[in-house]
Amino acid sequence: MRVMPSMTRRIAIATAAALPATLVAPALHASPPAASPGDRPLFGASAWTLPNGLRVVLAESRRVPVVAHYLFYAAGAGEDAPGKSGTAHFLEHMMFKGSSKVAPGAFSLVVAREGGQDNAFTSRDVTAYHQTVEASRLPLVMGMEADRFAGPLLPPETIEPERSVILEERRQRTDSNPRARFYEAFEAALFGPESWRGRPIIGWESDIRAIERDDLQTFYSRRYAPGNAVLVVAGDVTEARLRALVEEHYGSIPARPVTLRDRAAPAVAPTEARLIRHDPNVREASFLRSAMAPTLTWGSPQAAWALEAVAHLLGGGQGSRMHRALVETGLATSAGAGFDSEAVGVGAFMLSATPRPDVAPERLEVAIDALIDRLIQEGPSEAELARSTRQMTAGALLALDGLGAAPRLLGSALACGLSLETVEYWPAHLRAVTLAQATAALRGVFAGAPTTTGWLLPEGVPAPRGRA
Repeated sequence: MRVMPSMTRRIAIATAAALPATLVAPALHASPPAASPGDRPLFGASAWTLPNGLRVVLAESRRVPVVAHYLFYAAGAGEDAPGKSGTAHFLEHMMFKGSSKVAPGAFSLVVAREGGQDNAFTSRDVTAYHQTVEASRLPLVMGMEADRFAGPLLPPETIEPERSVILEERRQRTDSNPRARFYEAFEAALFGPESWRGRPIIGWESDIRAIERDDLQTFYSRRYAPGNAVLVVAGDVTEARLRALVEEHYGSIPARPVTLRDRAAPAVAPTEARLIRHDPNVREASFLRSAMAPTLTWGSPQAAWALEAVAHLLGGGQGSRMHRALVETGLATSAGAGFDSEAVGVGAFMLSATPRPDVAPERLEVAIDALIDRLIQEGPSEAELARSTRQMTAGALLALDGLGAAPRLLGSALACGLSLETVEYWPAHLRAVTLAQATAALRGVFAGAPTTTGWLLPEGVPAPRGRA
């Protein structure tokens, strides 16, 4: 059970391809743009919807007799109630405490006994439960997953022990890690510590302690409905066979009302424009700068598309502007840019860098400011945009090789309100980004969006002053 960012196309393809520069872009809600002769859907997935509202997607692959079974709920940490951050993640843990036909703790034991693997994760936008098993075992895991979908037990006597597990998880992953603490504070500085976007996915410690069983039950009742879920199966199963299995196991789950997402618009200014932290346990300085940005579900989808390309040409590894200006000149040991347009609500365009030990943080920040100023004034070049598009689309091909890529990419996109074409035809959308669109998008973010700059510094290192 994990807390993690959404498994977006950018993340999954970067992992699968393991290329120096791969930041992959999603597509739009609408149908794909005009395809070139070589374009075809990445997975060739088929989709349908049950009468109870459950959406089903199949990405068939007959290469090996294995299937991956993923159930996504269109609800994540962004749906946590005020003062109860961490509820979505807490419920994810509790979903393993048994259902009408599966004893508490037995789910994972059964999957392991069959030689399979199972887990779950919570992101800001989705919660997902998944199993990978030999193809003939698909009915077994589907039956167990459908059973806890229909009615988890949430045993009262397990709430406090599980709370202790989650608090320990927070201590290990965040509280004991100065960089994790800093990043958590940085997100809160930009979006606000009590906003849906600024709260940590695992939750603030005080909120975790305040969550009660009724909160978990309410979250389940409002969000875990067939009409708010997406089932994705990839691997060695035919559509006819899957349709029969899905109808058998999921078809009887009654439809019920769904509480739609209601995410507030972001503030017009960051909570803190500059965040400076010193920590005796860090040995090297870290720079972050993040600006609020449009996504495919908020603001301008066209700008979100363009920002994917801008992130790559600016900080996508060797050959990018940040690498040439900061790493190759000896100012930084690393530098990069990141942007995820496949998210629900406002996004963030982030720059990061680590100065070399003999380089003062002030000097690095001045260089970053100069780099961005020049990019705003001149815009990117046609060659840079073409390079970024070529590298990003090439990375997609390697993502197709892993069985887990299809369900993660397809499920996350659909659960975020995007279409099947978002995943299947995103290279065509990326190639459609023009130089004018890229230039306008980067100027919109760097020249006017709410922005926070942060430094995590070793004790005794002077803090950069920043611009007046």
